[in-house]
Amino acid sequence: MKIALINHGCAKNLVDSELMLGLLDKNGYQITLDENEADVVIINTCSFIHDAEKESVDSILEMAQTGKKIIVTGCLPQKHKEELKKAIPEIDGMIGATNPADIIKILKEIENDNKTDIIQENPIYSYPEDVERQQITVGASSYIKIGDGCNYECGYCIIPKLRGKYVSRSIENIVAEAQKLADKGVNEIVLIAQDTSSYGIDLYGHQALPELLKELNKIENLSWIRIMYAYPTQMTDELINAIATLDKVVKYIDIPLQHSHPRVLKSMKRPVMDYGKLVENFRQKIPGVTVRTSLIVGYPGETEEEFEHLYNFVKNVKFDRMGAFEYSREKGTYSDTLKPQISAKIKHQRYKKLMELQREISLNNNKKYINKSIKCIVEGYTDEGTVISRSEHDAPEVDGLVYAVTDKQVVPGDIENILITDADEYDLYGKIL
Repeated sequence: MKIALINHGCAKNLVDSELMLGLLDKNGYQITLDENEADVVIINTCSFIHDAEKESVDSILEMAQTGKKIIVTGCLPQKHKEELKKAIPEIDGMIGATNPADIIKILKEIENDNKTDIIQENPIYSYPEDVERQQITVGASSYIKIGDGCNYECGYCIIPKLRGKYVSRSIENIVAEAQKLADKGVNEIVLIAQDTSSYGIDLYGHQALPELLKELNKIENLSWIRIMYAYPTQMTDELINAIATLDKVVKYIDIPLQHSHPRVLKSMKRPVMDYGKLVENFRQKIPGVTVRTSLIVGYPGETEEEFEHLYNFVKNVKFDRMGAFEYSREKGTYSDTLKPQISAKIKHQRYKKLMELQREISLNNNKKYINKSIKCIVEGYTDEGTVISRSEHDAPEVDGLVYAVTDKQVVPGDIENILITDADEYDLYGKIL
């Protein structure tokens, strides 16, 4: 029986897909990268916002037409089990978002021509520690999931209902995985969870991310350690100090703030704080730090004045990296019940206005690198032979790239000094020294 896997969604989903592939390999199943060759297709889905759901559903419908056996996994069946069964009866099996190891039980049922699903009513994430991930993308960088689930109840977010309470992995298991990845040639590890900064509270009774970083920093054949998805109230002095002082931890803070206006933040069930001061604190205590955030425009009830507050906040803080999203209405969330909901037209206008401002800020930020040399990790080559790389100021997949010319041979994973000669809004250009 040949099995193919299609992955949708975030980096956390990617790790779940790689774990499922590892489980298949361990249990003797044959894996193919070509869906046309497969007898069974696993579709790992996302249900974070409407567009992500649509992409996952389209993928299922496409596979349903092929007559192959289909297993749907992840957030979509966790959220819409009964609706999916009715809408797409061709689905042979489903597992939820919190126990990748259930894939083997489902496959055994499918082998016996039984349609079945295993979806926990009260989900709690379980990481299969005895399995080696089969990486879909092998390159200079790799994600490591340090925890899953979330203890916060943000007004717009369905994730806690789909993935349950926060569950941390042990320091020992994470360090062992990082060492294995480094031994395979991975030079940068990217730590991910719904909220990395709450790591360890459930397991050790305190925030243990600084301890984890200290242990990971000891891995000799690793160059960079990057943290994504931090929560504002968990940016403790100890964590800031660890980022500032540990040489392998890149000076990069990814902290989704979502908004700036106190009333909107309160309605979002987010911390009401002076975020400008918070960012200023990072910049004072971590020389050369890059701060990335993501923001939501058009949250229910957001007035023109409240949007202007957000616009001016971005104008003043000048984030090094920023993403914005138009609010997506999700059933089962607190914000779904709020009025007034903002029209699609106004949401899009606000999004465009904010991103135009950020493009200007980003261009000015990038111009500061011209005639400077920065360390970059090599990711590959363009068809013309230009080296594609990424600076420590840029996370994989979400930030910009550095394109460089060179006469010497470099391979993915190499860390090179690049002299920057030009810049645009998102990318840098230069030559390897």
